[in-house]
Amino acid sequence: MIVGVVGGGQLGLMLAQAGDPLGIRFRFLDPSPDAPAGRVGELIVGDYGDASALARLAEGADAVTYEFENFPAEAAPAGVLPPAGALATSQDRLAEKELCNRLGLATAAFARVDSRDELEVAIERIGLPAMLKTRRLGYDGKGQAVVRDATDAESAWVELARGPLILEELVPFSRELSVLAVRGRDGETAFYGLAENTHRGGILRVSRAPAAPERHEQAARIALSLLNELEYVGVLAVELFDTEAGLLVNELAPRVHNSGHWTIEGAATSQFENHLRAILGLPLGGTEAVGSSVMVNLIGDTPPLERIVALPGAHVHLYGKAPRPGRKLGHVTLVDATEDDVAAMLELAASAEQGQPAPAVQSIR
Repeated sequence: MIVGVVGGGQLGLMLAQAGDPLGIRFRFLDPSPDAPAGRVGELIVGDYGDASALARLAEGADAVTYEFENFPAEAAPAGVLPPAGALATSQDRLAEKELCNRLGLATAAFARVDSRDELEVAIERIGLPAMLKTRRLGYDGKGQAVVRDATDAESAWVELARGPLILEELVPFSRELSVLAVRGRDGETAFYGLAENTHRGGILRVSRAPAAPERHEQAARIALSLLNELEYVGVLAVELFDTEAGLLVNELAPRVHNSGHWTIEGAATSQFENHLRAILGLPLGGTEAVGSSVMVNLIGDTPPLERIVALPGAHVHLYGKAPRPGRKLGHVTLVDATEDDVAAMLELAASAEQGQPAPAVQSIR
């Protein structure tokens, strides 16, 4: 079997690593000749909107998918999974929110903003503080600004008014959660335990799973509603705010997701394998957790490998990317680890990001 993948980043790399034991071969399209997935499959170097490159990607493939959703939905190959409609919806924050509300799923209050005057009207309607966001191409905290007063409104408008915007209520929440759901070609569905996520600077730093079991049923209902409405096939990540009134949908990601990396070691079947099973029409694998997992992203730079593997049960995934501030270079998952070991891993990751020497081995054992 051959799977074509739009995008050759670390998600593509991990898809191929999951597919290799199943005998699946991979072909990737990415504009960078150094894309991480080039280590594990054929790499077509080309633009995401290049029709000839996309045709080469799909030629002879049993399924075509994507690990990166910020490419033109109208250019998606015929039969791409998840379907192009889901891709188009996820690319527009306004469309996402409108879909959720149409399905009766709660979100933060929001308003469309296409002009400076509309921003003022939106502020009157939503109130302050609020978050002004680009409707498209925002990720890892990019394309958004907090608006607390008139000065913030002006500076946010100047910074972001390069395209259509959306103003969202700044929701008071107790924690950020995400649910990963998967739906097969035959409509079979499965849901992973919730992950509790910690962000800093708009970038995911830590995921703990399974979390918030009391919210799992509500999260699964939310995800199921979206899966069925979108006639979805593959893994869908739904990012959620946990509030006093219940769960609010924040954003959708129509692909395997960073907050699900814990499933590689921490679940019966990883999100990557289940995505492949779904798009190829294979039965889905079990999603039950096999322990308590903590996934730590390595941002900007990586700690010395010998320091990481000195931690009991540390599972290391390095993506082969050059260090750069704010860049995800890898992740480490600890399963059934002590809080001391988790704290040590967090210290290692923070020290590397800040360019400080790693703690001595003795301090992490």
